[in-house]
Amino acid sequence: MKILTVKEIAEIVGGTILCGDPDTKINNVQYDSRAVSEGTLFVPIKGARVDAHRFIEDCLSNGASASFTENDAPKGAVKPYIKVNDTLTALQKLAGSYRNTFHIRLIGVTGSVGKTSTKEMIAAALSKGFDIMKTQGNKNSQIGMPMTMFDIQDSNEAAVIEMGMSEFGEMERLCSVAQPNIAVITNIGTAHIENLKTQENIMREKLKITNSFDENGVLFINGDDKLLKTLHHKQKFRTVTFGLNTECDYYADNIRNEDFHTRFVCHHNGKSSEYTIPALGVHNVTNALVAVAIGELLGLSAETIQNGLLTYQNAPMRQQIHRLKDFVLIDDSYNASPEATVVSLDVLKSIAAERSIAVLADMLELGEEAESLHYNVGTHLAQIHIDTLITVGELSKFTAKGAKENGCSDVHSFDTNTEAYEYLFSRITPNSTILVKGSRGMHTDEIVSKIIKK
Repeated sequence: MKILTVKEIAEIVGGTILCGDPDTKINNVQYDSRAVSEGTLFVPIKGARVDAHRFIEDCLSNGASASFTENDAPKGAVKPYIKVNDTLTALQKLAGSYRNTFHIRLIGVTGSVGKTSTKEMIAAALSKGFDIMKTQGNKNSQIGMPMTMFDIQDSNEAAVIEMGMSEFGEMERLCSVAQPNIAVITNIGTAHIENLKTQENIMREKLKITNSFDENGVLFINGDDKLLKTLHHKQKFRTVTFGLNTECDYYADNIRNEDFHTRFVCHHNGKSSEYTIPALGVHNVTNALVAVAIGELLGLSAETIQNGLLTYQNAPMRQQIHRLKDFVLIDDSYNASPEATVVSLDVLKSIAAERSIAVLADMLELGEEAESLHYNVGTHLAQIHIDTLITVGELSKFTAKGAKENGCSDVHSFDTNTEAYEYLFSRITPNSTILVKGSRGMHTDEIVSKIIKK
């Protein structure tokens, strides 16, 4: 992070310096009280359970150089306190101002599912042609994404930023910070539909990722998505479609799996190029298509893009494949939605095995449609002939019901991860392939950890 003074920061966010030296230098920003050091500006966030204002004095004592606050400074305070109306808003203003100091190609990635894998695929595709900064992990929230802005450096030629939202207004705020000039919408699903009510609302909110576009902005949209494709050629800026549909601007065919890699042919403007990615699943071909499209937009050759794509790695707990002693484990335990779970089941089915086993836990935040959406996942599992289903949680009993009523007979439901693991371990046979997936709140990574340690 470039060095800023407390005075400069206060001016940017419209805050008041209550005490301390206004020329104090700041070289990093932290909202985690455990991560402060000399030069840190601490940002105390008021959470649902904890108000981090209570940690300000400890942070300053432990080396932080200054702090935002919504309150008055304590008596005798020596280090700078910058008073603001709202610390989260101040963080976002500061991050947006910092981002504005860089003239950089900034690619924003959003969508109901697949944001992280798409972000990683794009960053990989560009990595052999540009100095790239990318979102670390899934820091895509109202706090995490602004914090990512401070990672941009003068050497960076492009940035690939993940932008997530779950409520009305959130994308608009993120866009005001990141100001992407290229954007990707991966799909419109049912994640967070409990808050946003309809898929049309979800699409309208995600489209706000283009709020900062000028006439040179480019939006890449999944042309296989029935809602997103309606946006094509109807915006004030350029739109580009990608997918498996031959009507897409970039489309793929001749898709085949070879030794845990996927090969495909990409077609665009009458030209065809073959690519290989070190990942499985048609969804990853779609991710690679938009990565290729953005690489070409930025002037990279097919060879440079291919060399970059070969560096791609699945993020931890996102379809991460572990080839263990005599079976394969697909760790997709980070989170779950109906669309993402169907995709993961297809990946499970694509791996040749003597027995395919799916361990599925509840998918949360689905509102009134939760039971039917779980049932539909079970239906899909039965239709593609997954051998065994193990479920965890109350809602996943509807997944079990959907599977049973559509022809899958080897179905078992449990209330806890421990029970599910104990049963699973008794069923693992040589040459099995196992998928573990569930919403973050279901902590299915506990099952994965036990399998790997065993």
